This record gives sequence, C-alpha cells and structure tokens, in this order.
Amino acid sequence: MNSILVTGGAGFMGSAFVRYLLREYYSQRVVVLDKLTYAGNLENLASVAADPRYTFIHGDICDAPLVDRVMAEHHIEAVVNFAAETHVDRSLIEADAFIKTDVYGTYVLLEAARRHGVARFLQIGTDEVYGSLERGSAGEGDPLSPRSPYAASKAAGDMMALAYHVSHGLPVMVTRSCNNYGPYQYPEKLIPLFITNAIDDQGLPIYGDGQQVRDWLYVEDHCRAVDVVLQRGRPGEVYNIGAGNERPNLEVVVGILQGLEKPWSLVRHVADRPGHDRRYSLNWGKIASLGWRPSYPFESGLAETIRWYQENQGWWRRIKSGEYADYYRRNYGHRLTTS
Repeated sequence: MNSILVTGGAGFMGSAFVRYLLREYYSQRVVVLDKLTYAGNLENLASVAADPRYTFIHGDICDAPLVDRVMAEHHIEAVVNFAAETHVDRSLIEADAFIKTDVYGTYVLLEAARRHGVARFLQIGTDEVYGSLERGSAGEGDPLSPRSPYAASKAAGDMMALAYHVSHGLPVMVTRSCNNYGPYQYPEKLIPLFITNAIDDQGLPIYGDGQQVRDWLYVEDHCRAVDVVLQRGRPGEVYNIGAGNERPNLEVVVGILQGLEKPWSLVRHVADRPGHDRRYSLNWGKIASLGWRPSYPFESGLAETIRWYQENQGWWRRIKSGEYADYYRRNYGHRLTTS
C-alpha cells in the first residue's frame, strides 16, 4: 500500500502514526486530512513537514466532495481513520459535534472508500464502547454498552464500518484500544494535564475517589499495533489493543508526582462526572495472535512522557495559554491546502 490516507493525522495518535509510517517505510506516501480543531496541531508533524512523501490537506471528513477528491487525486489505497471527537467531558455538553464527526464523518469516508476501491480501511475505535466492567475483560464479540455520548458515537462509527464490510464487501477492520499516552497528547487528558499542572505547581483535579481503573498503552506501541492490523488483519474483524497496565487513576497520579518530585498536596478531589465508568479492561489475545505485543512497561513509558513535557514546554504552554491560534497562523498558515 504505497498511498495511505490518515484522517485526524494532526492529532495525538494520528500524528504519531504518521511519523511512524514515514520512519519505518522508505517508500510510503502519506496523505493527512485534518480539520485542525482545537486538538489538531501542525507542530505535531513538524518533523516530517519537509518529507516529499508527506502531504497535508486541511479539511473535514464530513466534506464529501473534498474526501472524494482527495481519494481520487492521491490514488489512496488504504485509509486509517483517526479523525474523531474524543473527550468524554466535552461530549457531555456538546454531543452534536461527536455525532457529526464520529458517525457521519465515518460514513462519508466509507462511501468514498467504496467508490474508489480502497484496499484496506481501518477504523480506530476505543475500549469505552464496551462500558464499565466490574471484573474480567471485554472480548471483541462482547455486547457494546457505551455510557457517554462520546462512547456511543464511537460505537456507531464502528458499526457503520462493519456494516459496509457486510453490505458492500469493503475490506474494513476495526481496532479498539485502551487509553493511550505519550508525547504530543493534548493537555486535557489525564496524564498530560497532570504533568503540565504539576510542573507549574497547580492543582491536580481527581474525579471522585480516584479509583477508576484504566489500562495504559504507550502511543508508540499503539502505532505498531495499528500497523500490524493494517497489514495482517482480516477484513470484517475487530481487534482489541490492550497493554496489561491497568492502574487506578490515583496510582497514575502518584507516578507523575514522584517523577516530577512534586508534593501530594497538589492533589484536589472534585465531584465525579456523570456516568463515569469505573473500569475498562480488554482481552487482546486476538491481536497477540498476529504477532503484536506491547514493548513499553508503564513505568518507563510514563518516565519518557514526563521527560518530553519537561523538554517541550513551548508546545503545551502555547496551548494552555490560548496563544496557539496566533502562533499557528504565523508559523503554519502558509502550509495549508484544501485539495
């Protein structure tokens, strides 16, 4: 597959995958389509901006004529759909954006992929579609039980993708990953928010008792997993991507404070959010059978992430201060194209 379309490729996970592809595959051509909403950031792709194999297109996956034109002009052979609204808290107050991007946008991509005979279509999902688990781990065939507008929109997108495989024979695969973390993650998520707050000696707001359990996957391991499924996955199948790093949120906070040598007094317990899932857990034996295993223990991945945020304070300070819009226009506005 010489030409891959990566939607949402300026976001945290999408940009990591773009950098991975261009690093690991000498002849790979990568086209990034990104709307550049608040979490999309061209700085995430600065290291590949001059690579002749890379093309950036500023646009929305809900724009059907644009998506169709991109697939035709760039002879797209594979699509990896990272584009999504992803933050649970935001979905509680503005669910319409999640429905538009995560459901309708996925439909637009699927339709264009069908028309242009795309050879592989990989829909990037989330473990949140399985809902909260008291015990055990969710398998790919387990019922979906989304409990937030975000999770519901992602579940709908997954179902639409799988339906296109059944109805139209489109070679679709779906991955559902546990929580990712690592460099370039937008500082609204737990780990980058708490690292950046702690660097500045600001409070760390923990929902409820902080005993919500998540499995944590370093983003480089996720990139390798996505690549494995794209290359070896069977069309019509779902693949869970777990890490075996289940931790209560409080334990994660302890690791951040220790890594930064900051005091526990920064921790602030706040009221829990509505419908907050208690525990996510995935059975990922299926992707393991394809030869994938995570390589980063949580402790080393967290240490590497802390180090990155310490050494790249300009990146996150521009975001948190609200200065990024001006910086972005000044440094990246001339690089945008819509075709």
